Amino acid sequence: MKIVVLDGFALNPGDLSWERLIDLGDCHIFDRTKPEEMFERISDSEVIITNKVVIDKELISRLPKLKYIGVTATGYNVVDVKVASQRFIVVTNIPAYSTDSVAQLVFSHILNVANRVELHANSVKAGDWTINPDFAYWKTPQIELAGKTLGIVGFGRIGRRVAEIAIAFGMKVIFQNRSLKVDTPEGIVQKNMEEVFAESDFVSLNCPLTQENSAFVNMELLQTMKATAILINTGRGGLINEADLAKALNSGLIAGACLDVLSTEPPSKDNPLISAKNCFITPHIAWATFEARQRLMNITVENLKYYLSGNPKNVVKE
Repeated sequence: MKIVVLDGFALNPGDLSWERLIDLGDCHIFDRTKPEEMFERISDSEVIITNKVVIDKELISRLPKLKYIGVTATGYNVVDVKVASQRFIVVTNIPAYSTDSVAQLVFSHILNVANRVELHANSVKAGDWTINPDFAYWKTPQIELAGKTLGIVGFGRIGRRVAEIAIAFGMKVIFQNRSLKVDTPEGIVQKNMEEVFAESDFVSLNCPLTQENSAFVNMELLQTMKATAILINTGRGGLINEADLAKALNSGLIAGACLDVLSTEPPSKDNPLISAKNCFITPHIAWATFEARQRLMNITVENLKYYLSGNPKNVVKE
């Protein structure tokens, strides 16, 4: 059985081991795969492992031996799942491996906006405190989270974990979800999208990207937010109309945005959010803790082993 890993570097830049996957077959691991290299590498493969390399309808139609596509991520929009299903190709993903890490980065961004610790630490290092006439100073407003409202879009595993952390900080939590949630913790209230955006001091996007919600965060929705509100996105960049968000930030319509994902990654130099006011962007690192990547590696191997045993697990369908 030929197994091809198309873009393994992000998962394993050298601090993990591919040994357990290699034990399962004739395994070929590539750090990255360019479009022009794709077909030659996988033309006779039975198993493809991908993270961000797109496996579309046209490519699937040219792969008669393909039986299994393993996506090393929770989101699986890089694969044409409908076509794969029609061809009886099993597609699996990795749910829940990074829940704690993503929730942690949501609050890393929130706390950065609230206290700007690095900015102040660098100011002290530059000598600003030693010449200050007072015992304390601050270069940005200091924000207390207790009593503030956090709105969460998408109340799955990550959304729930974000809510738990928010409650520990003394925040109020409201959320929007495409289906009704009846088992929410006490004090956490489900509302519609417009209410979440209008009432929240912080809005965290923790939902998957679908055809229905692509670029749903647009100027119309941004205009409902408080002028002091902060938008946080650790979901998918395609959830946001980036031109509209840049305009909202530059005009002061909202106070800031904290983004770990963009619509195109790596972004182009002319992406308007890179130079937008009060826009804090991290390079898609929410999933990248060692612990989360180790779980990702383990589940990737287990998914393939379950498939080979005839009992596939974590199968996704259109």
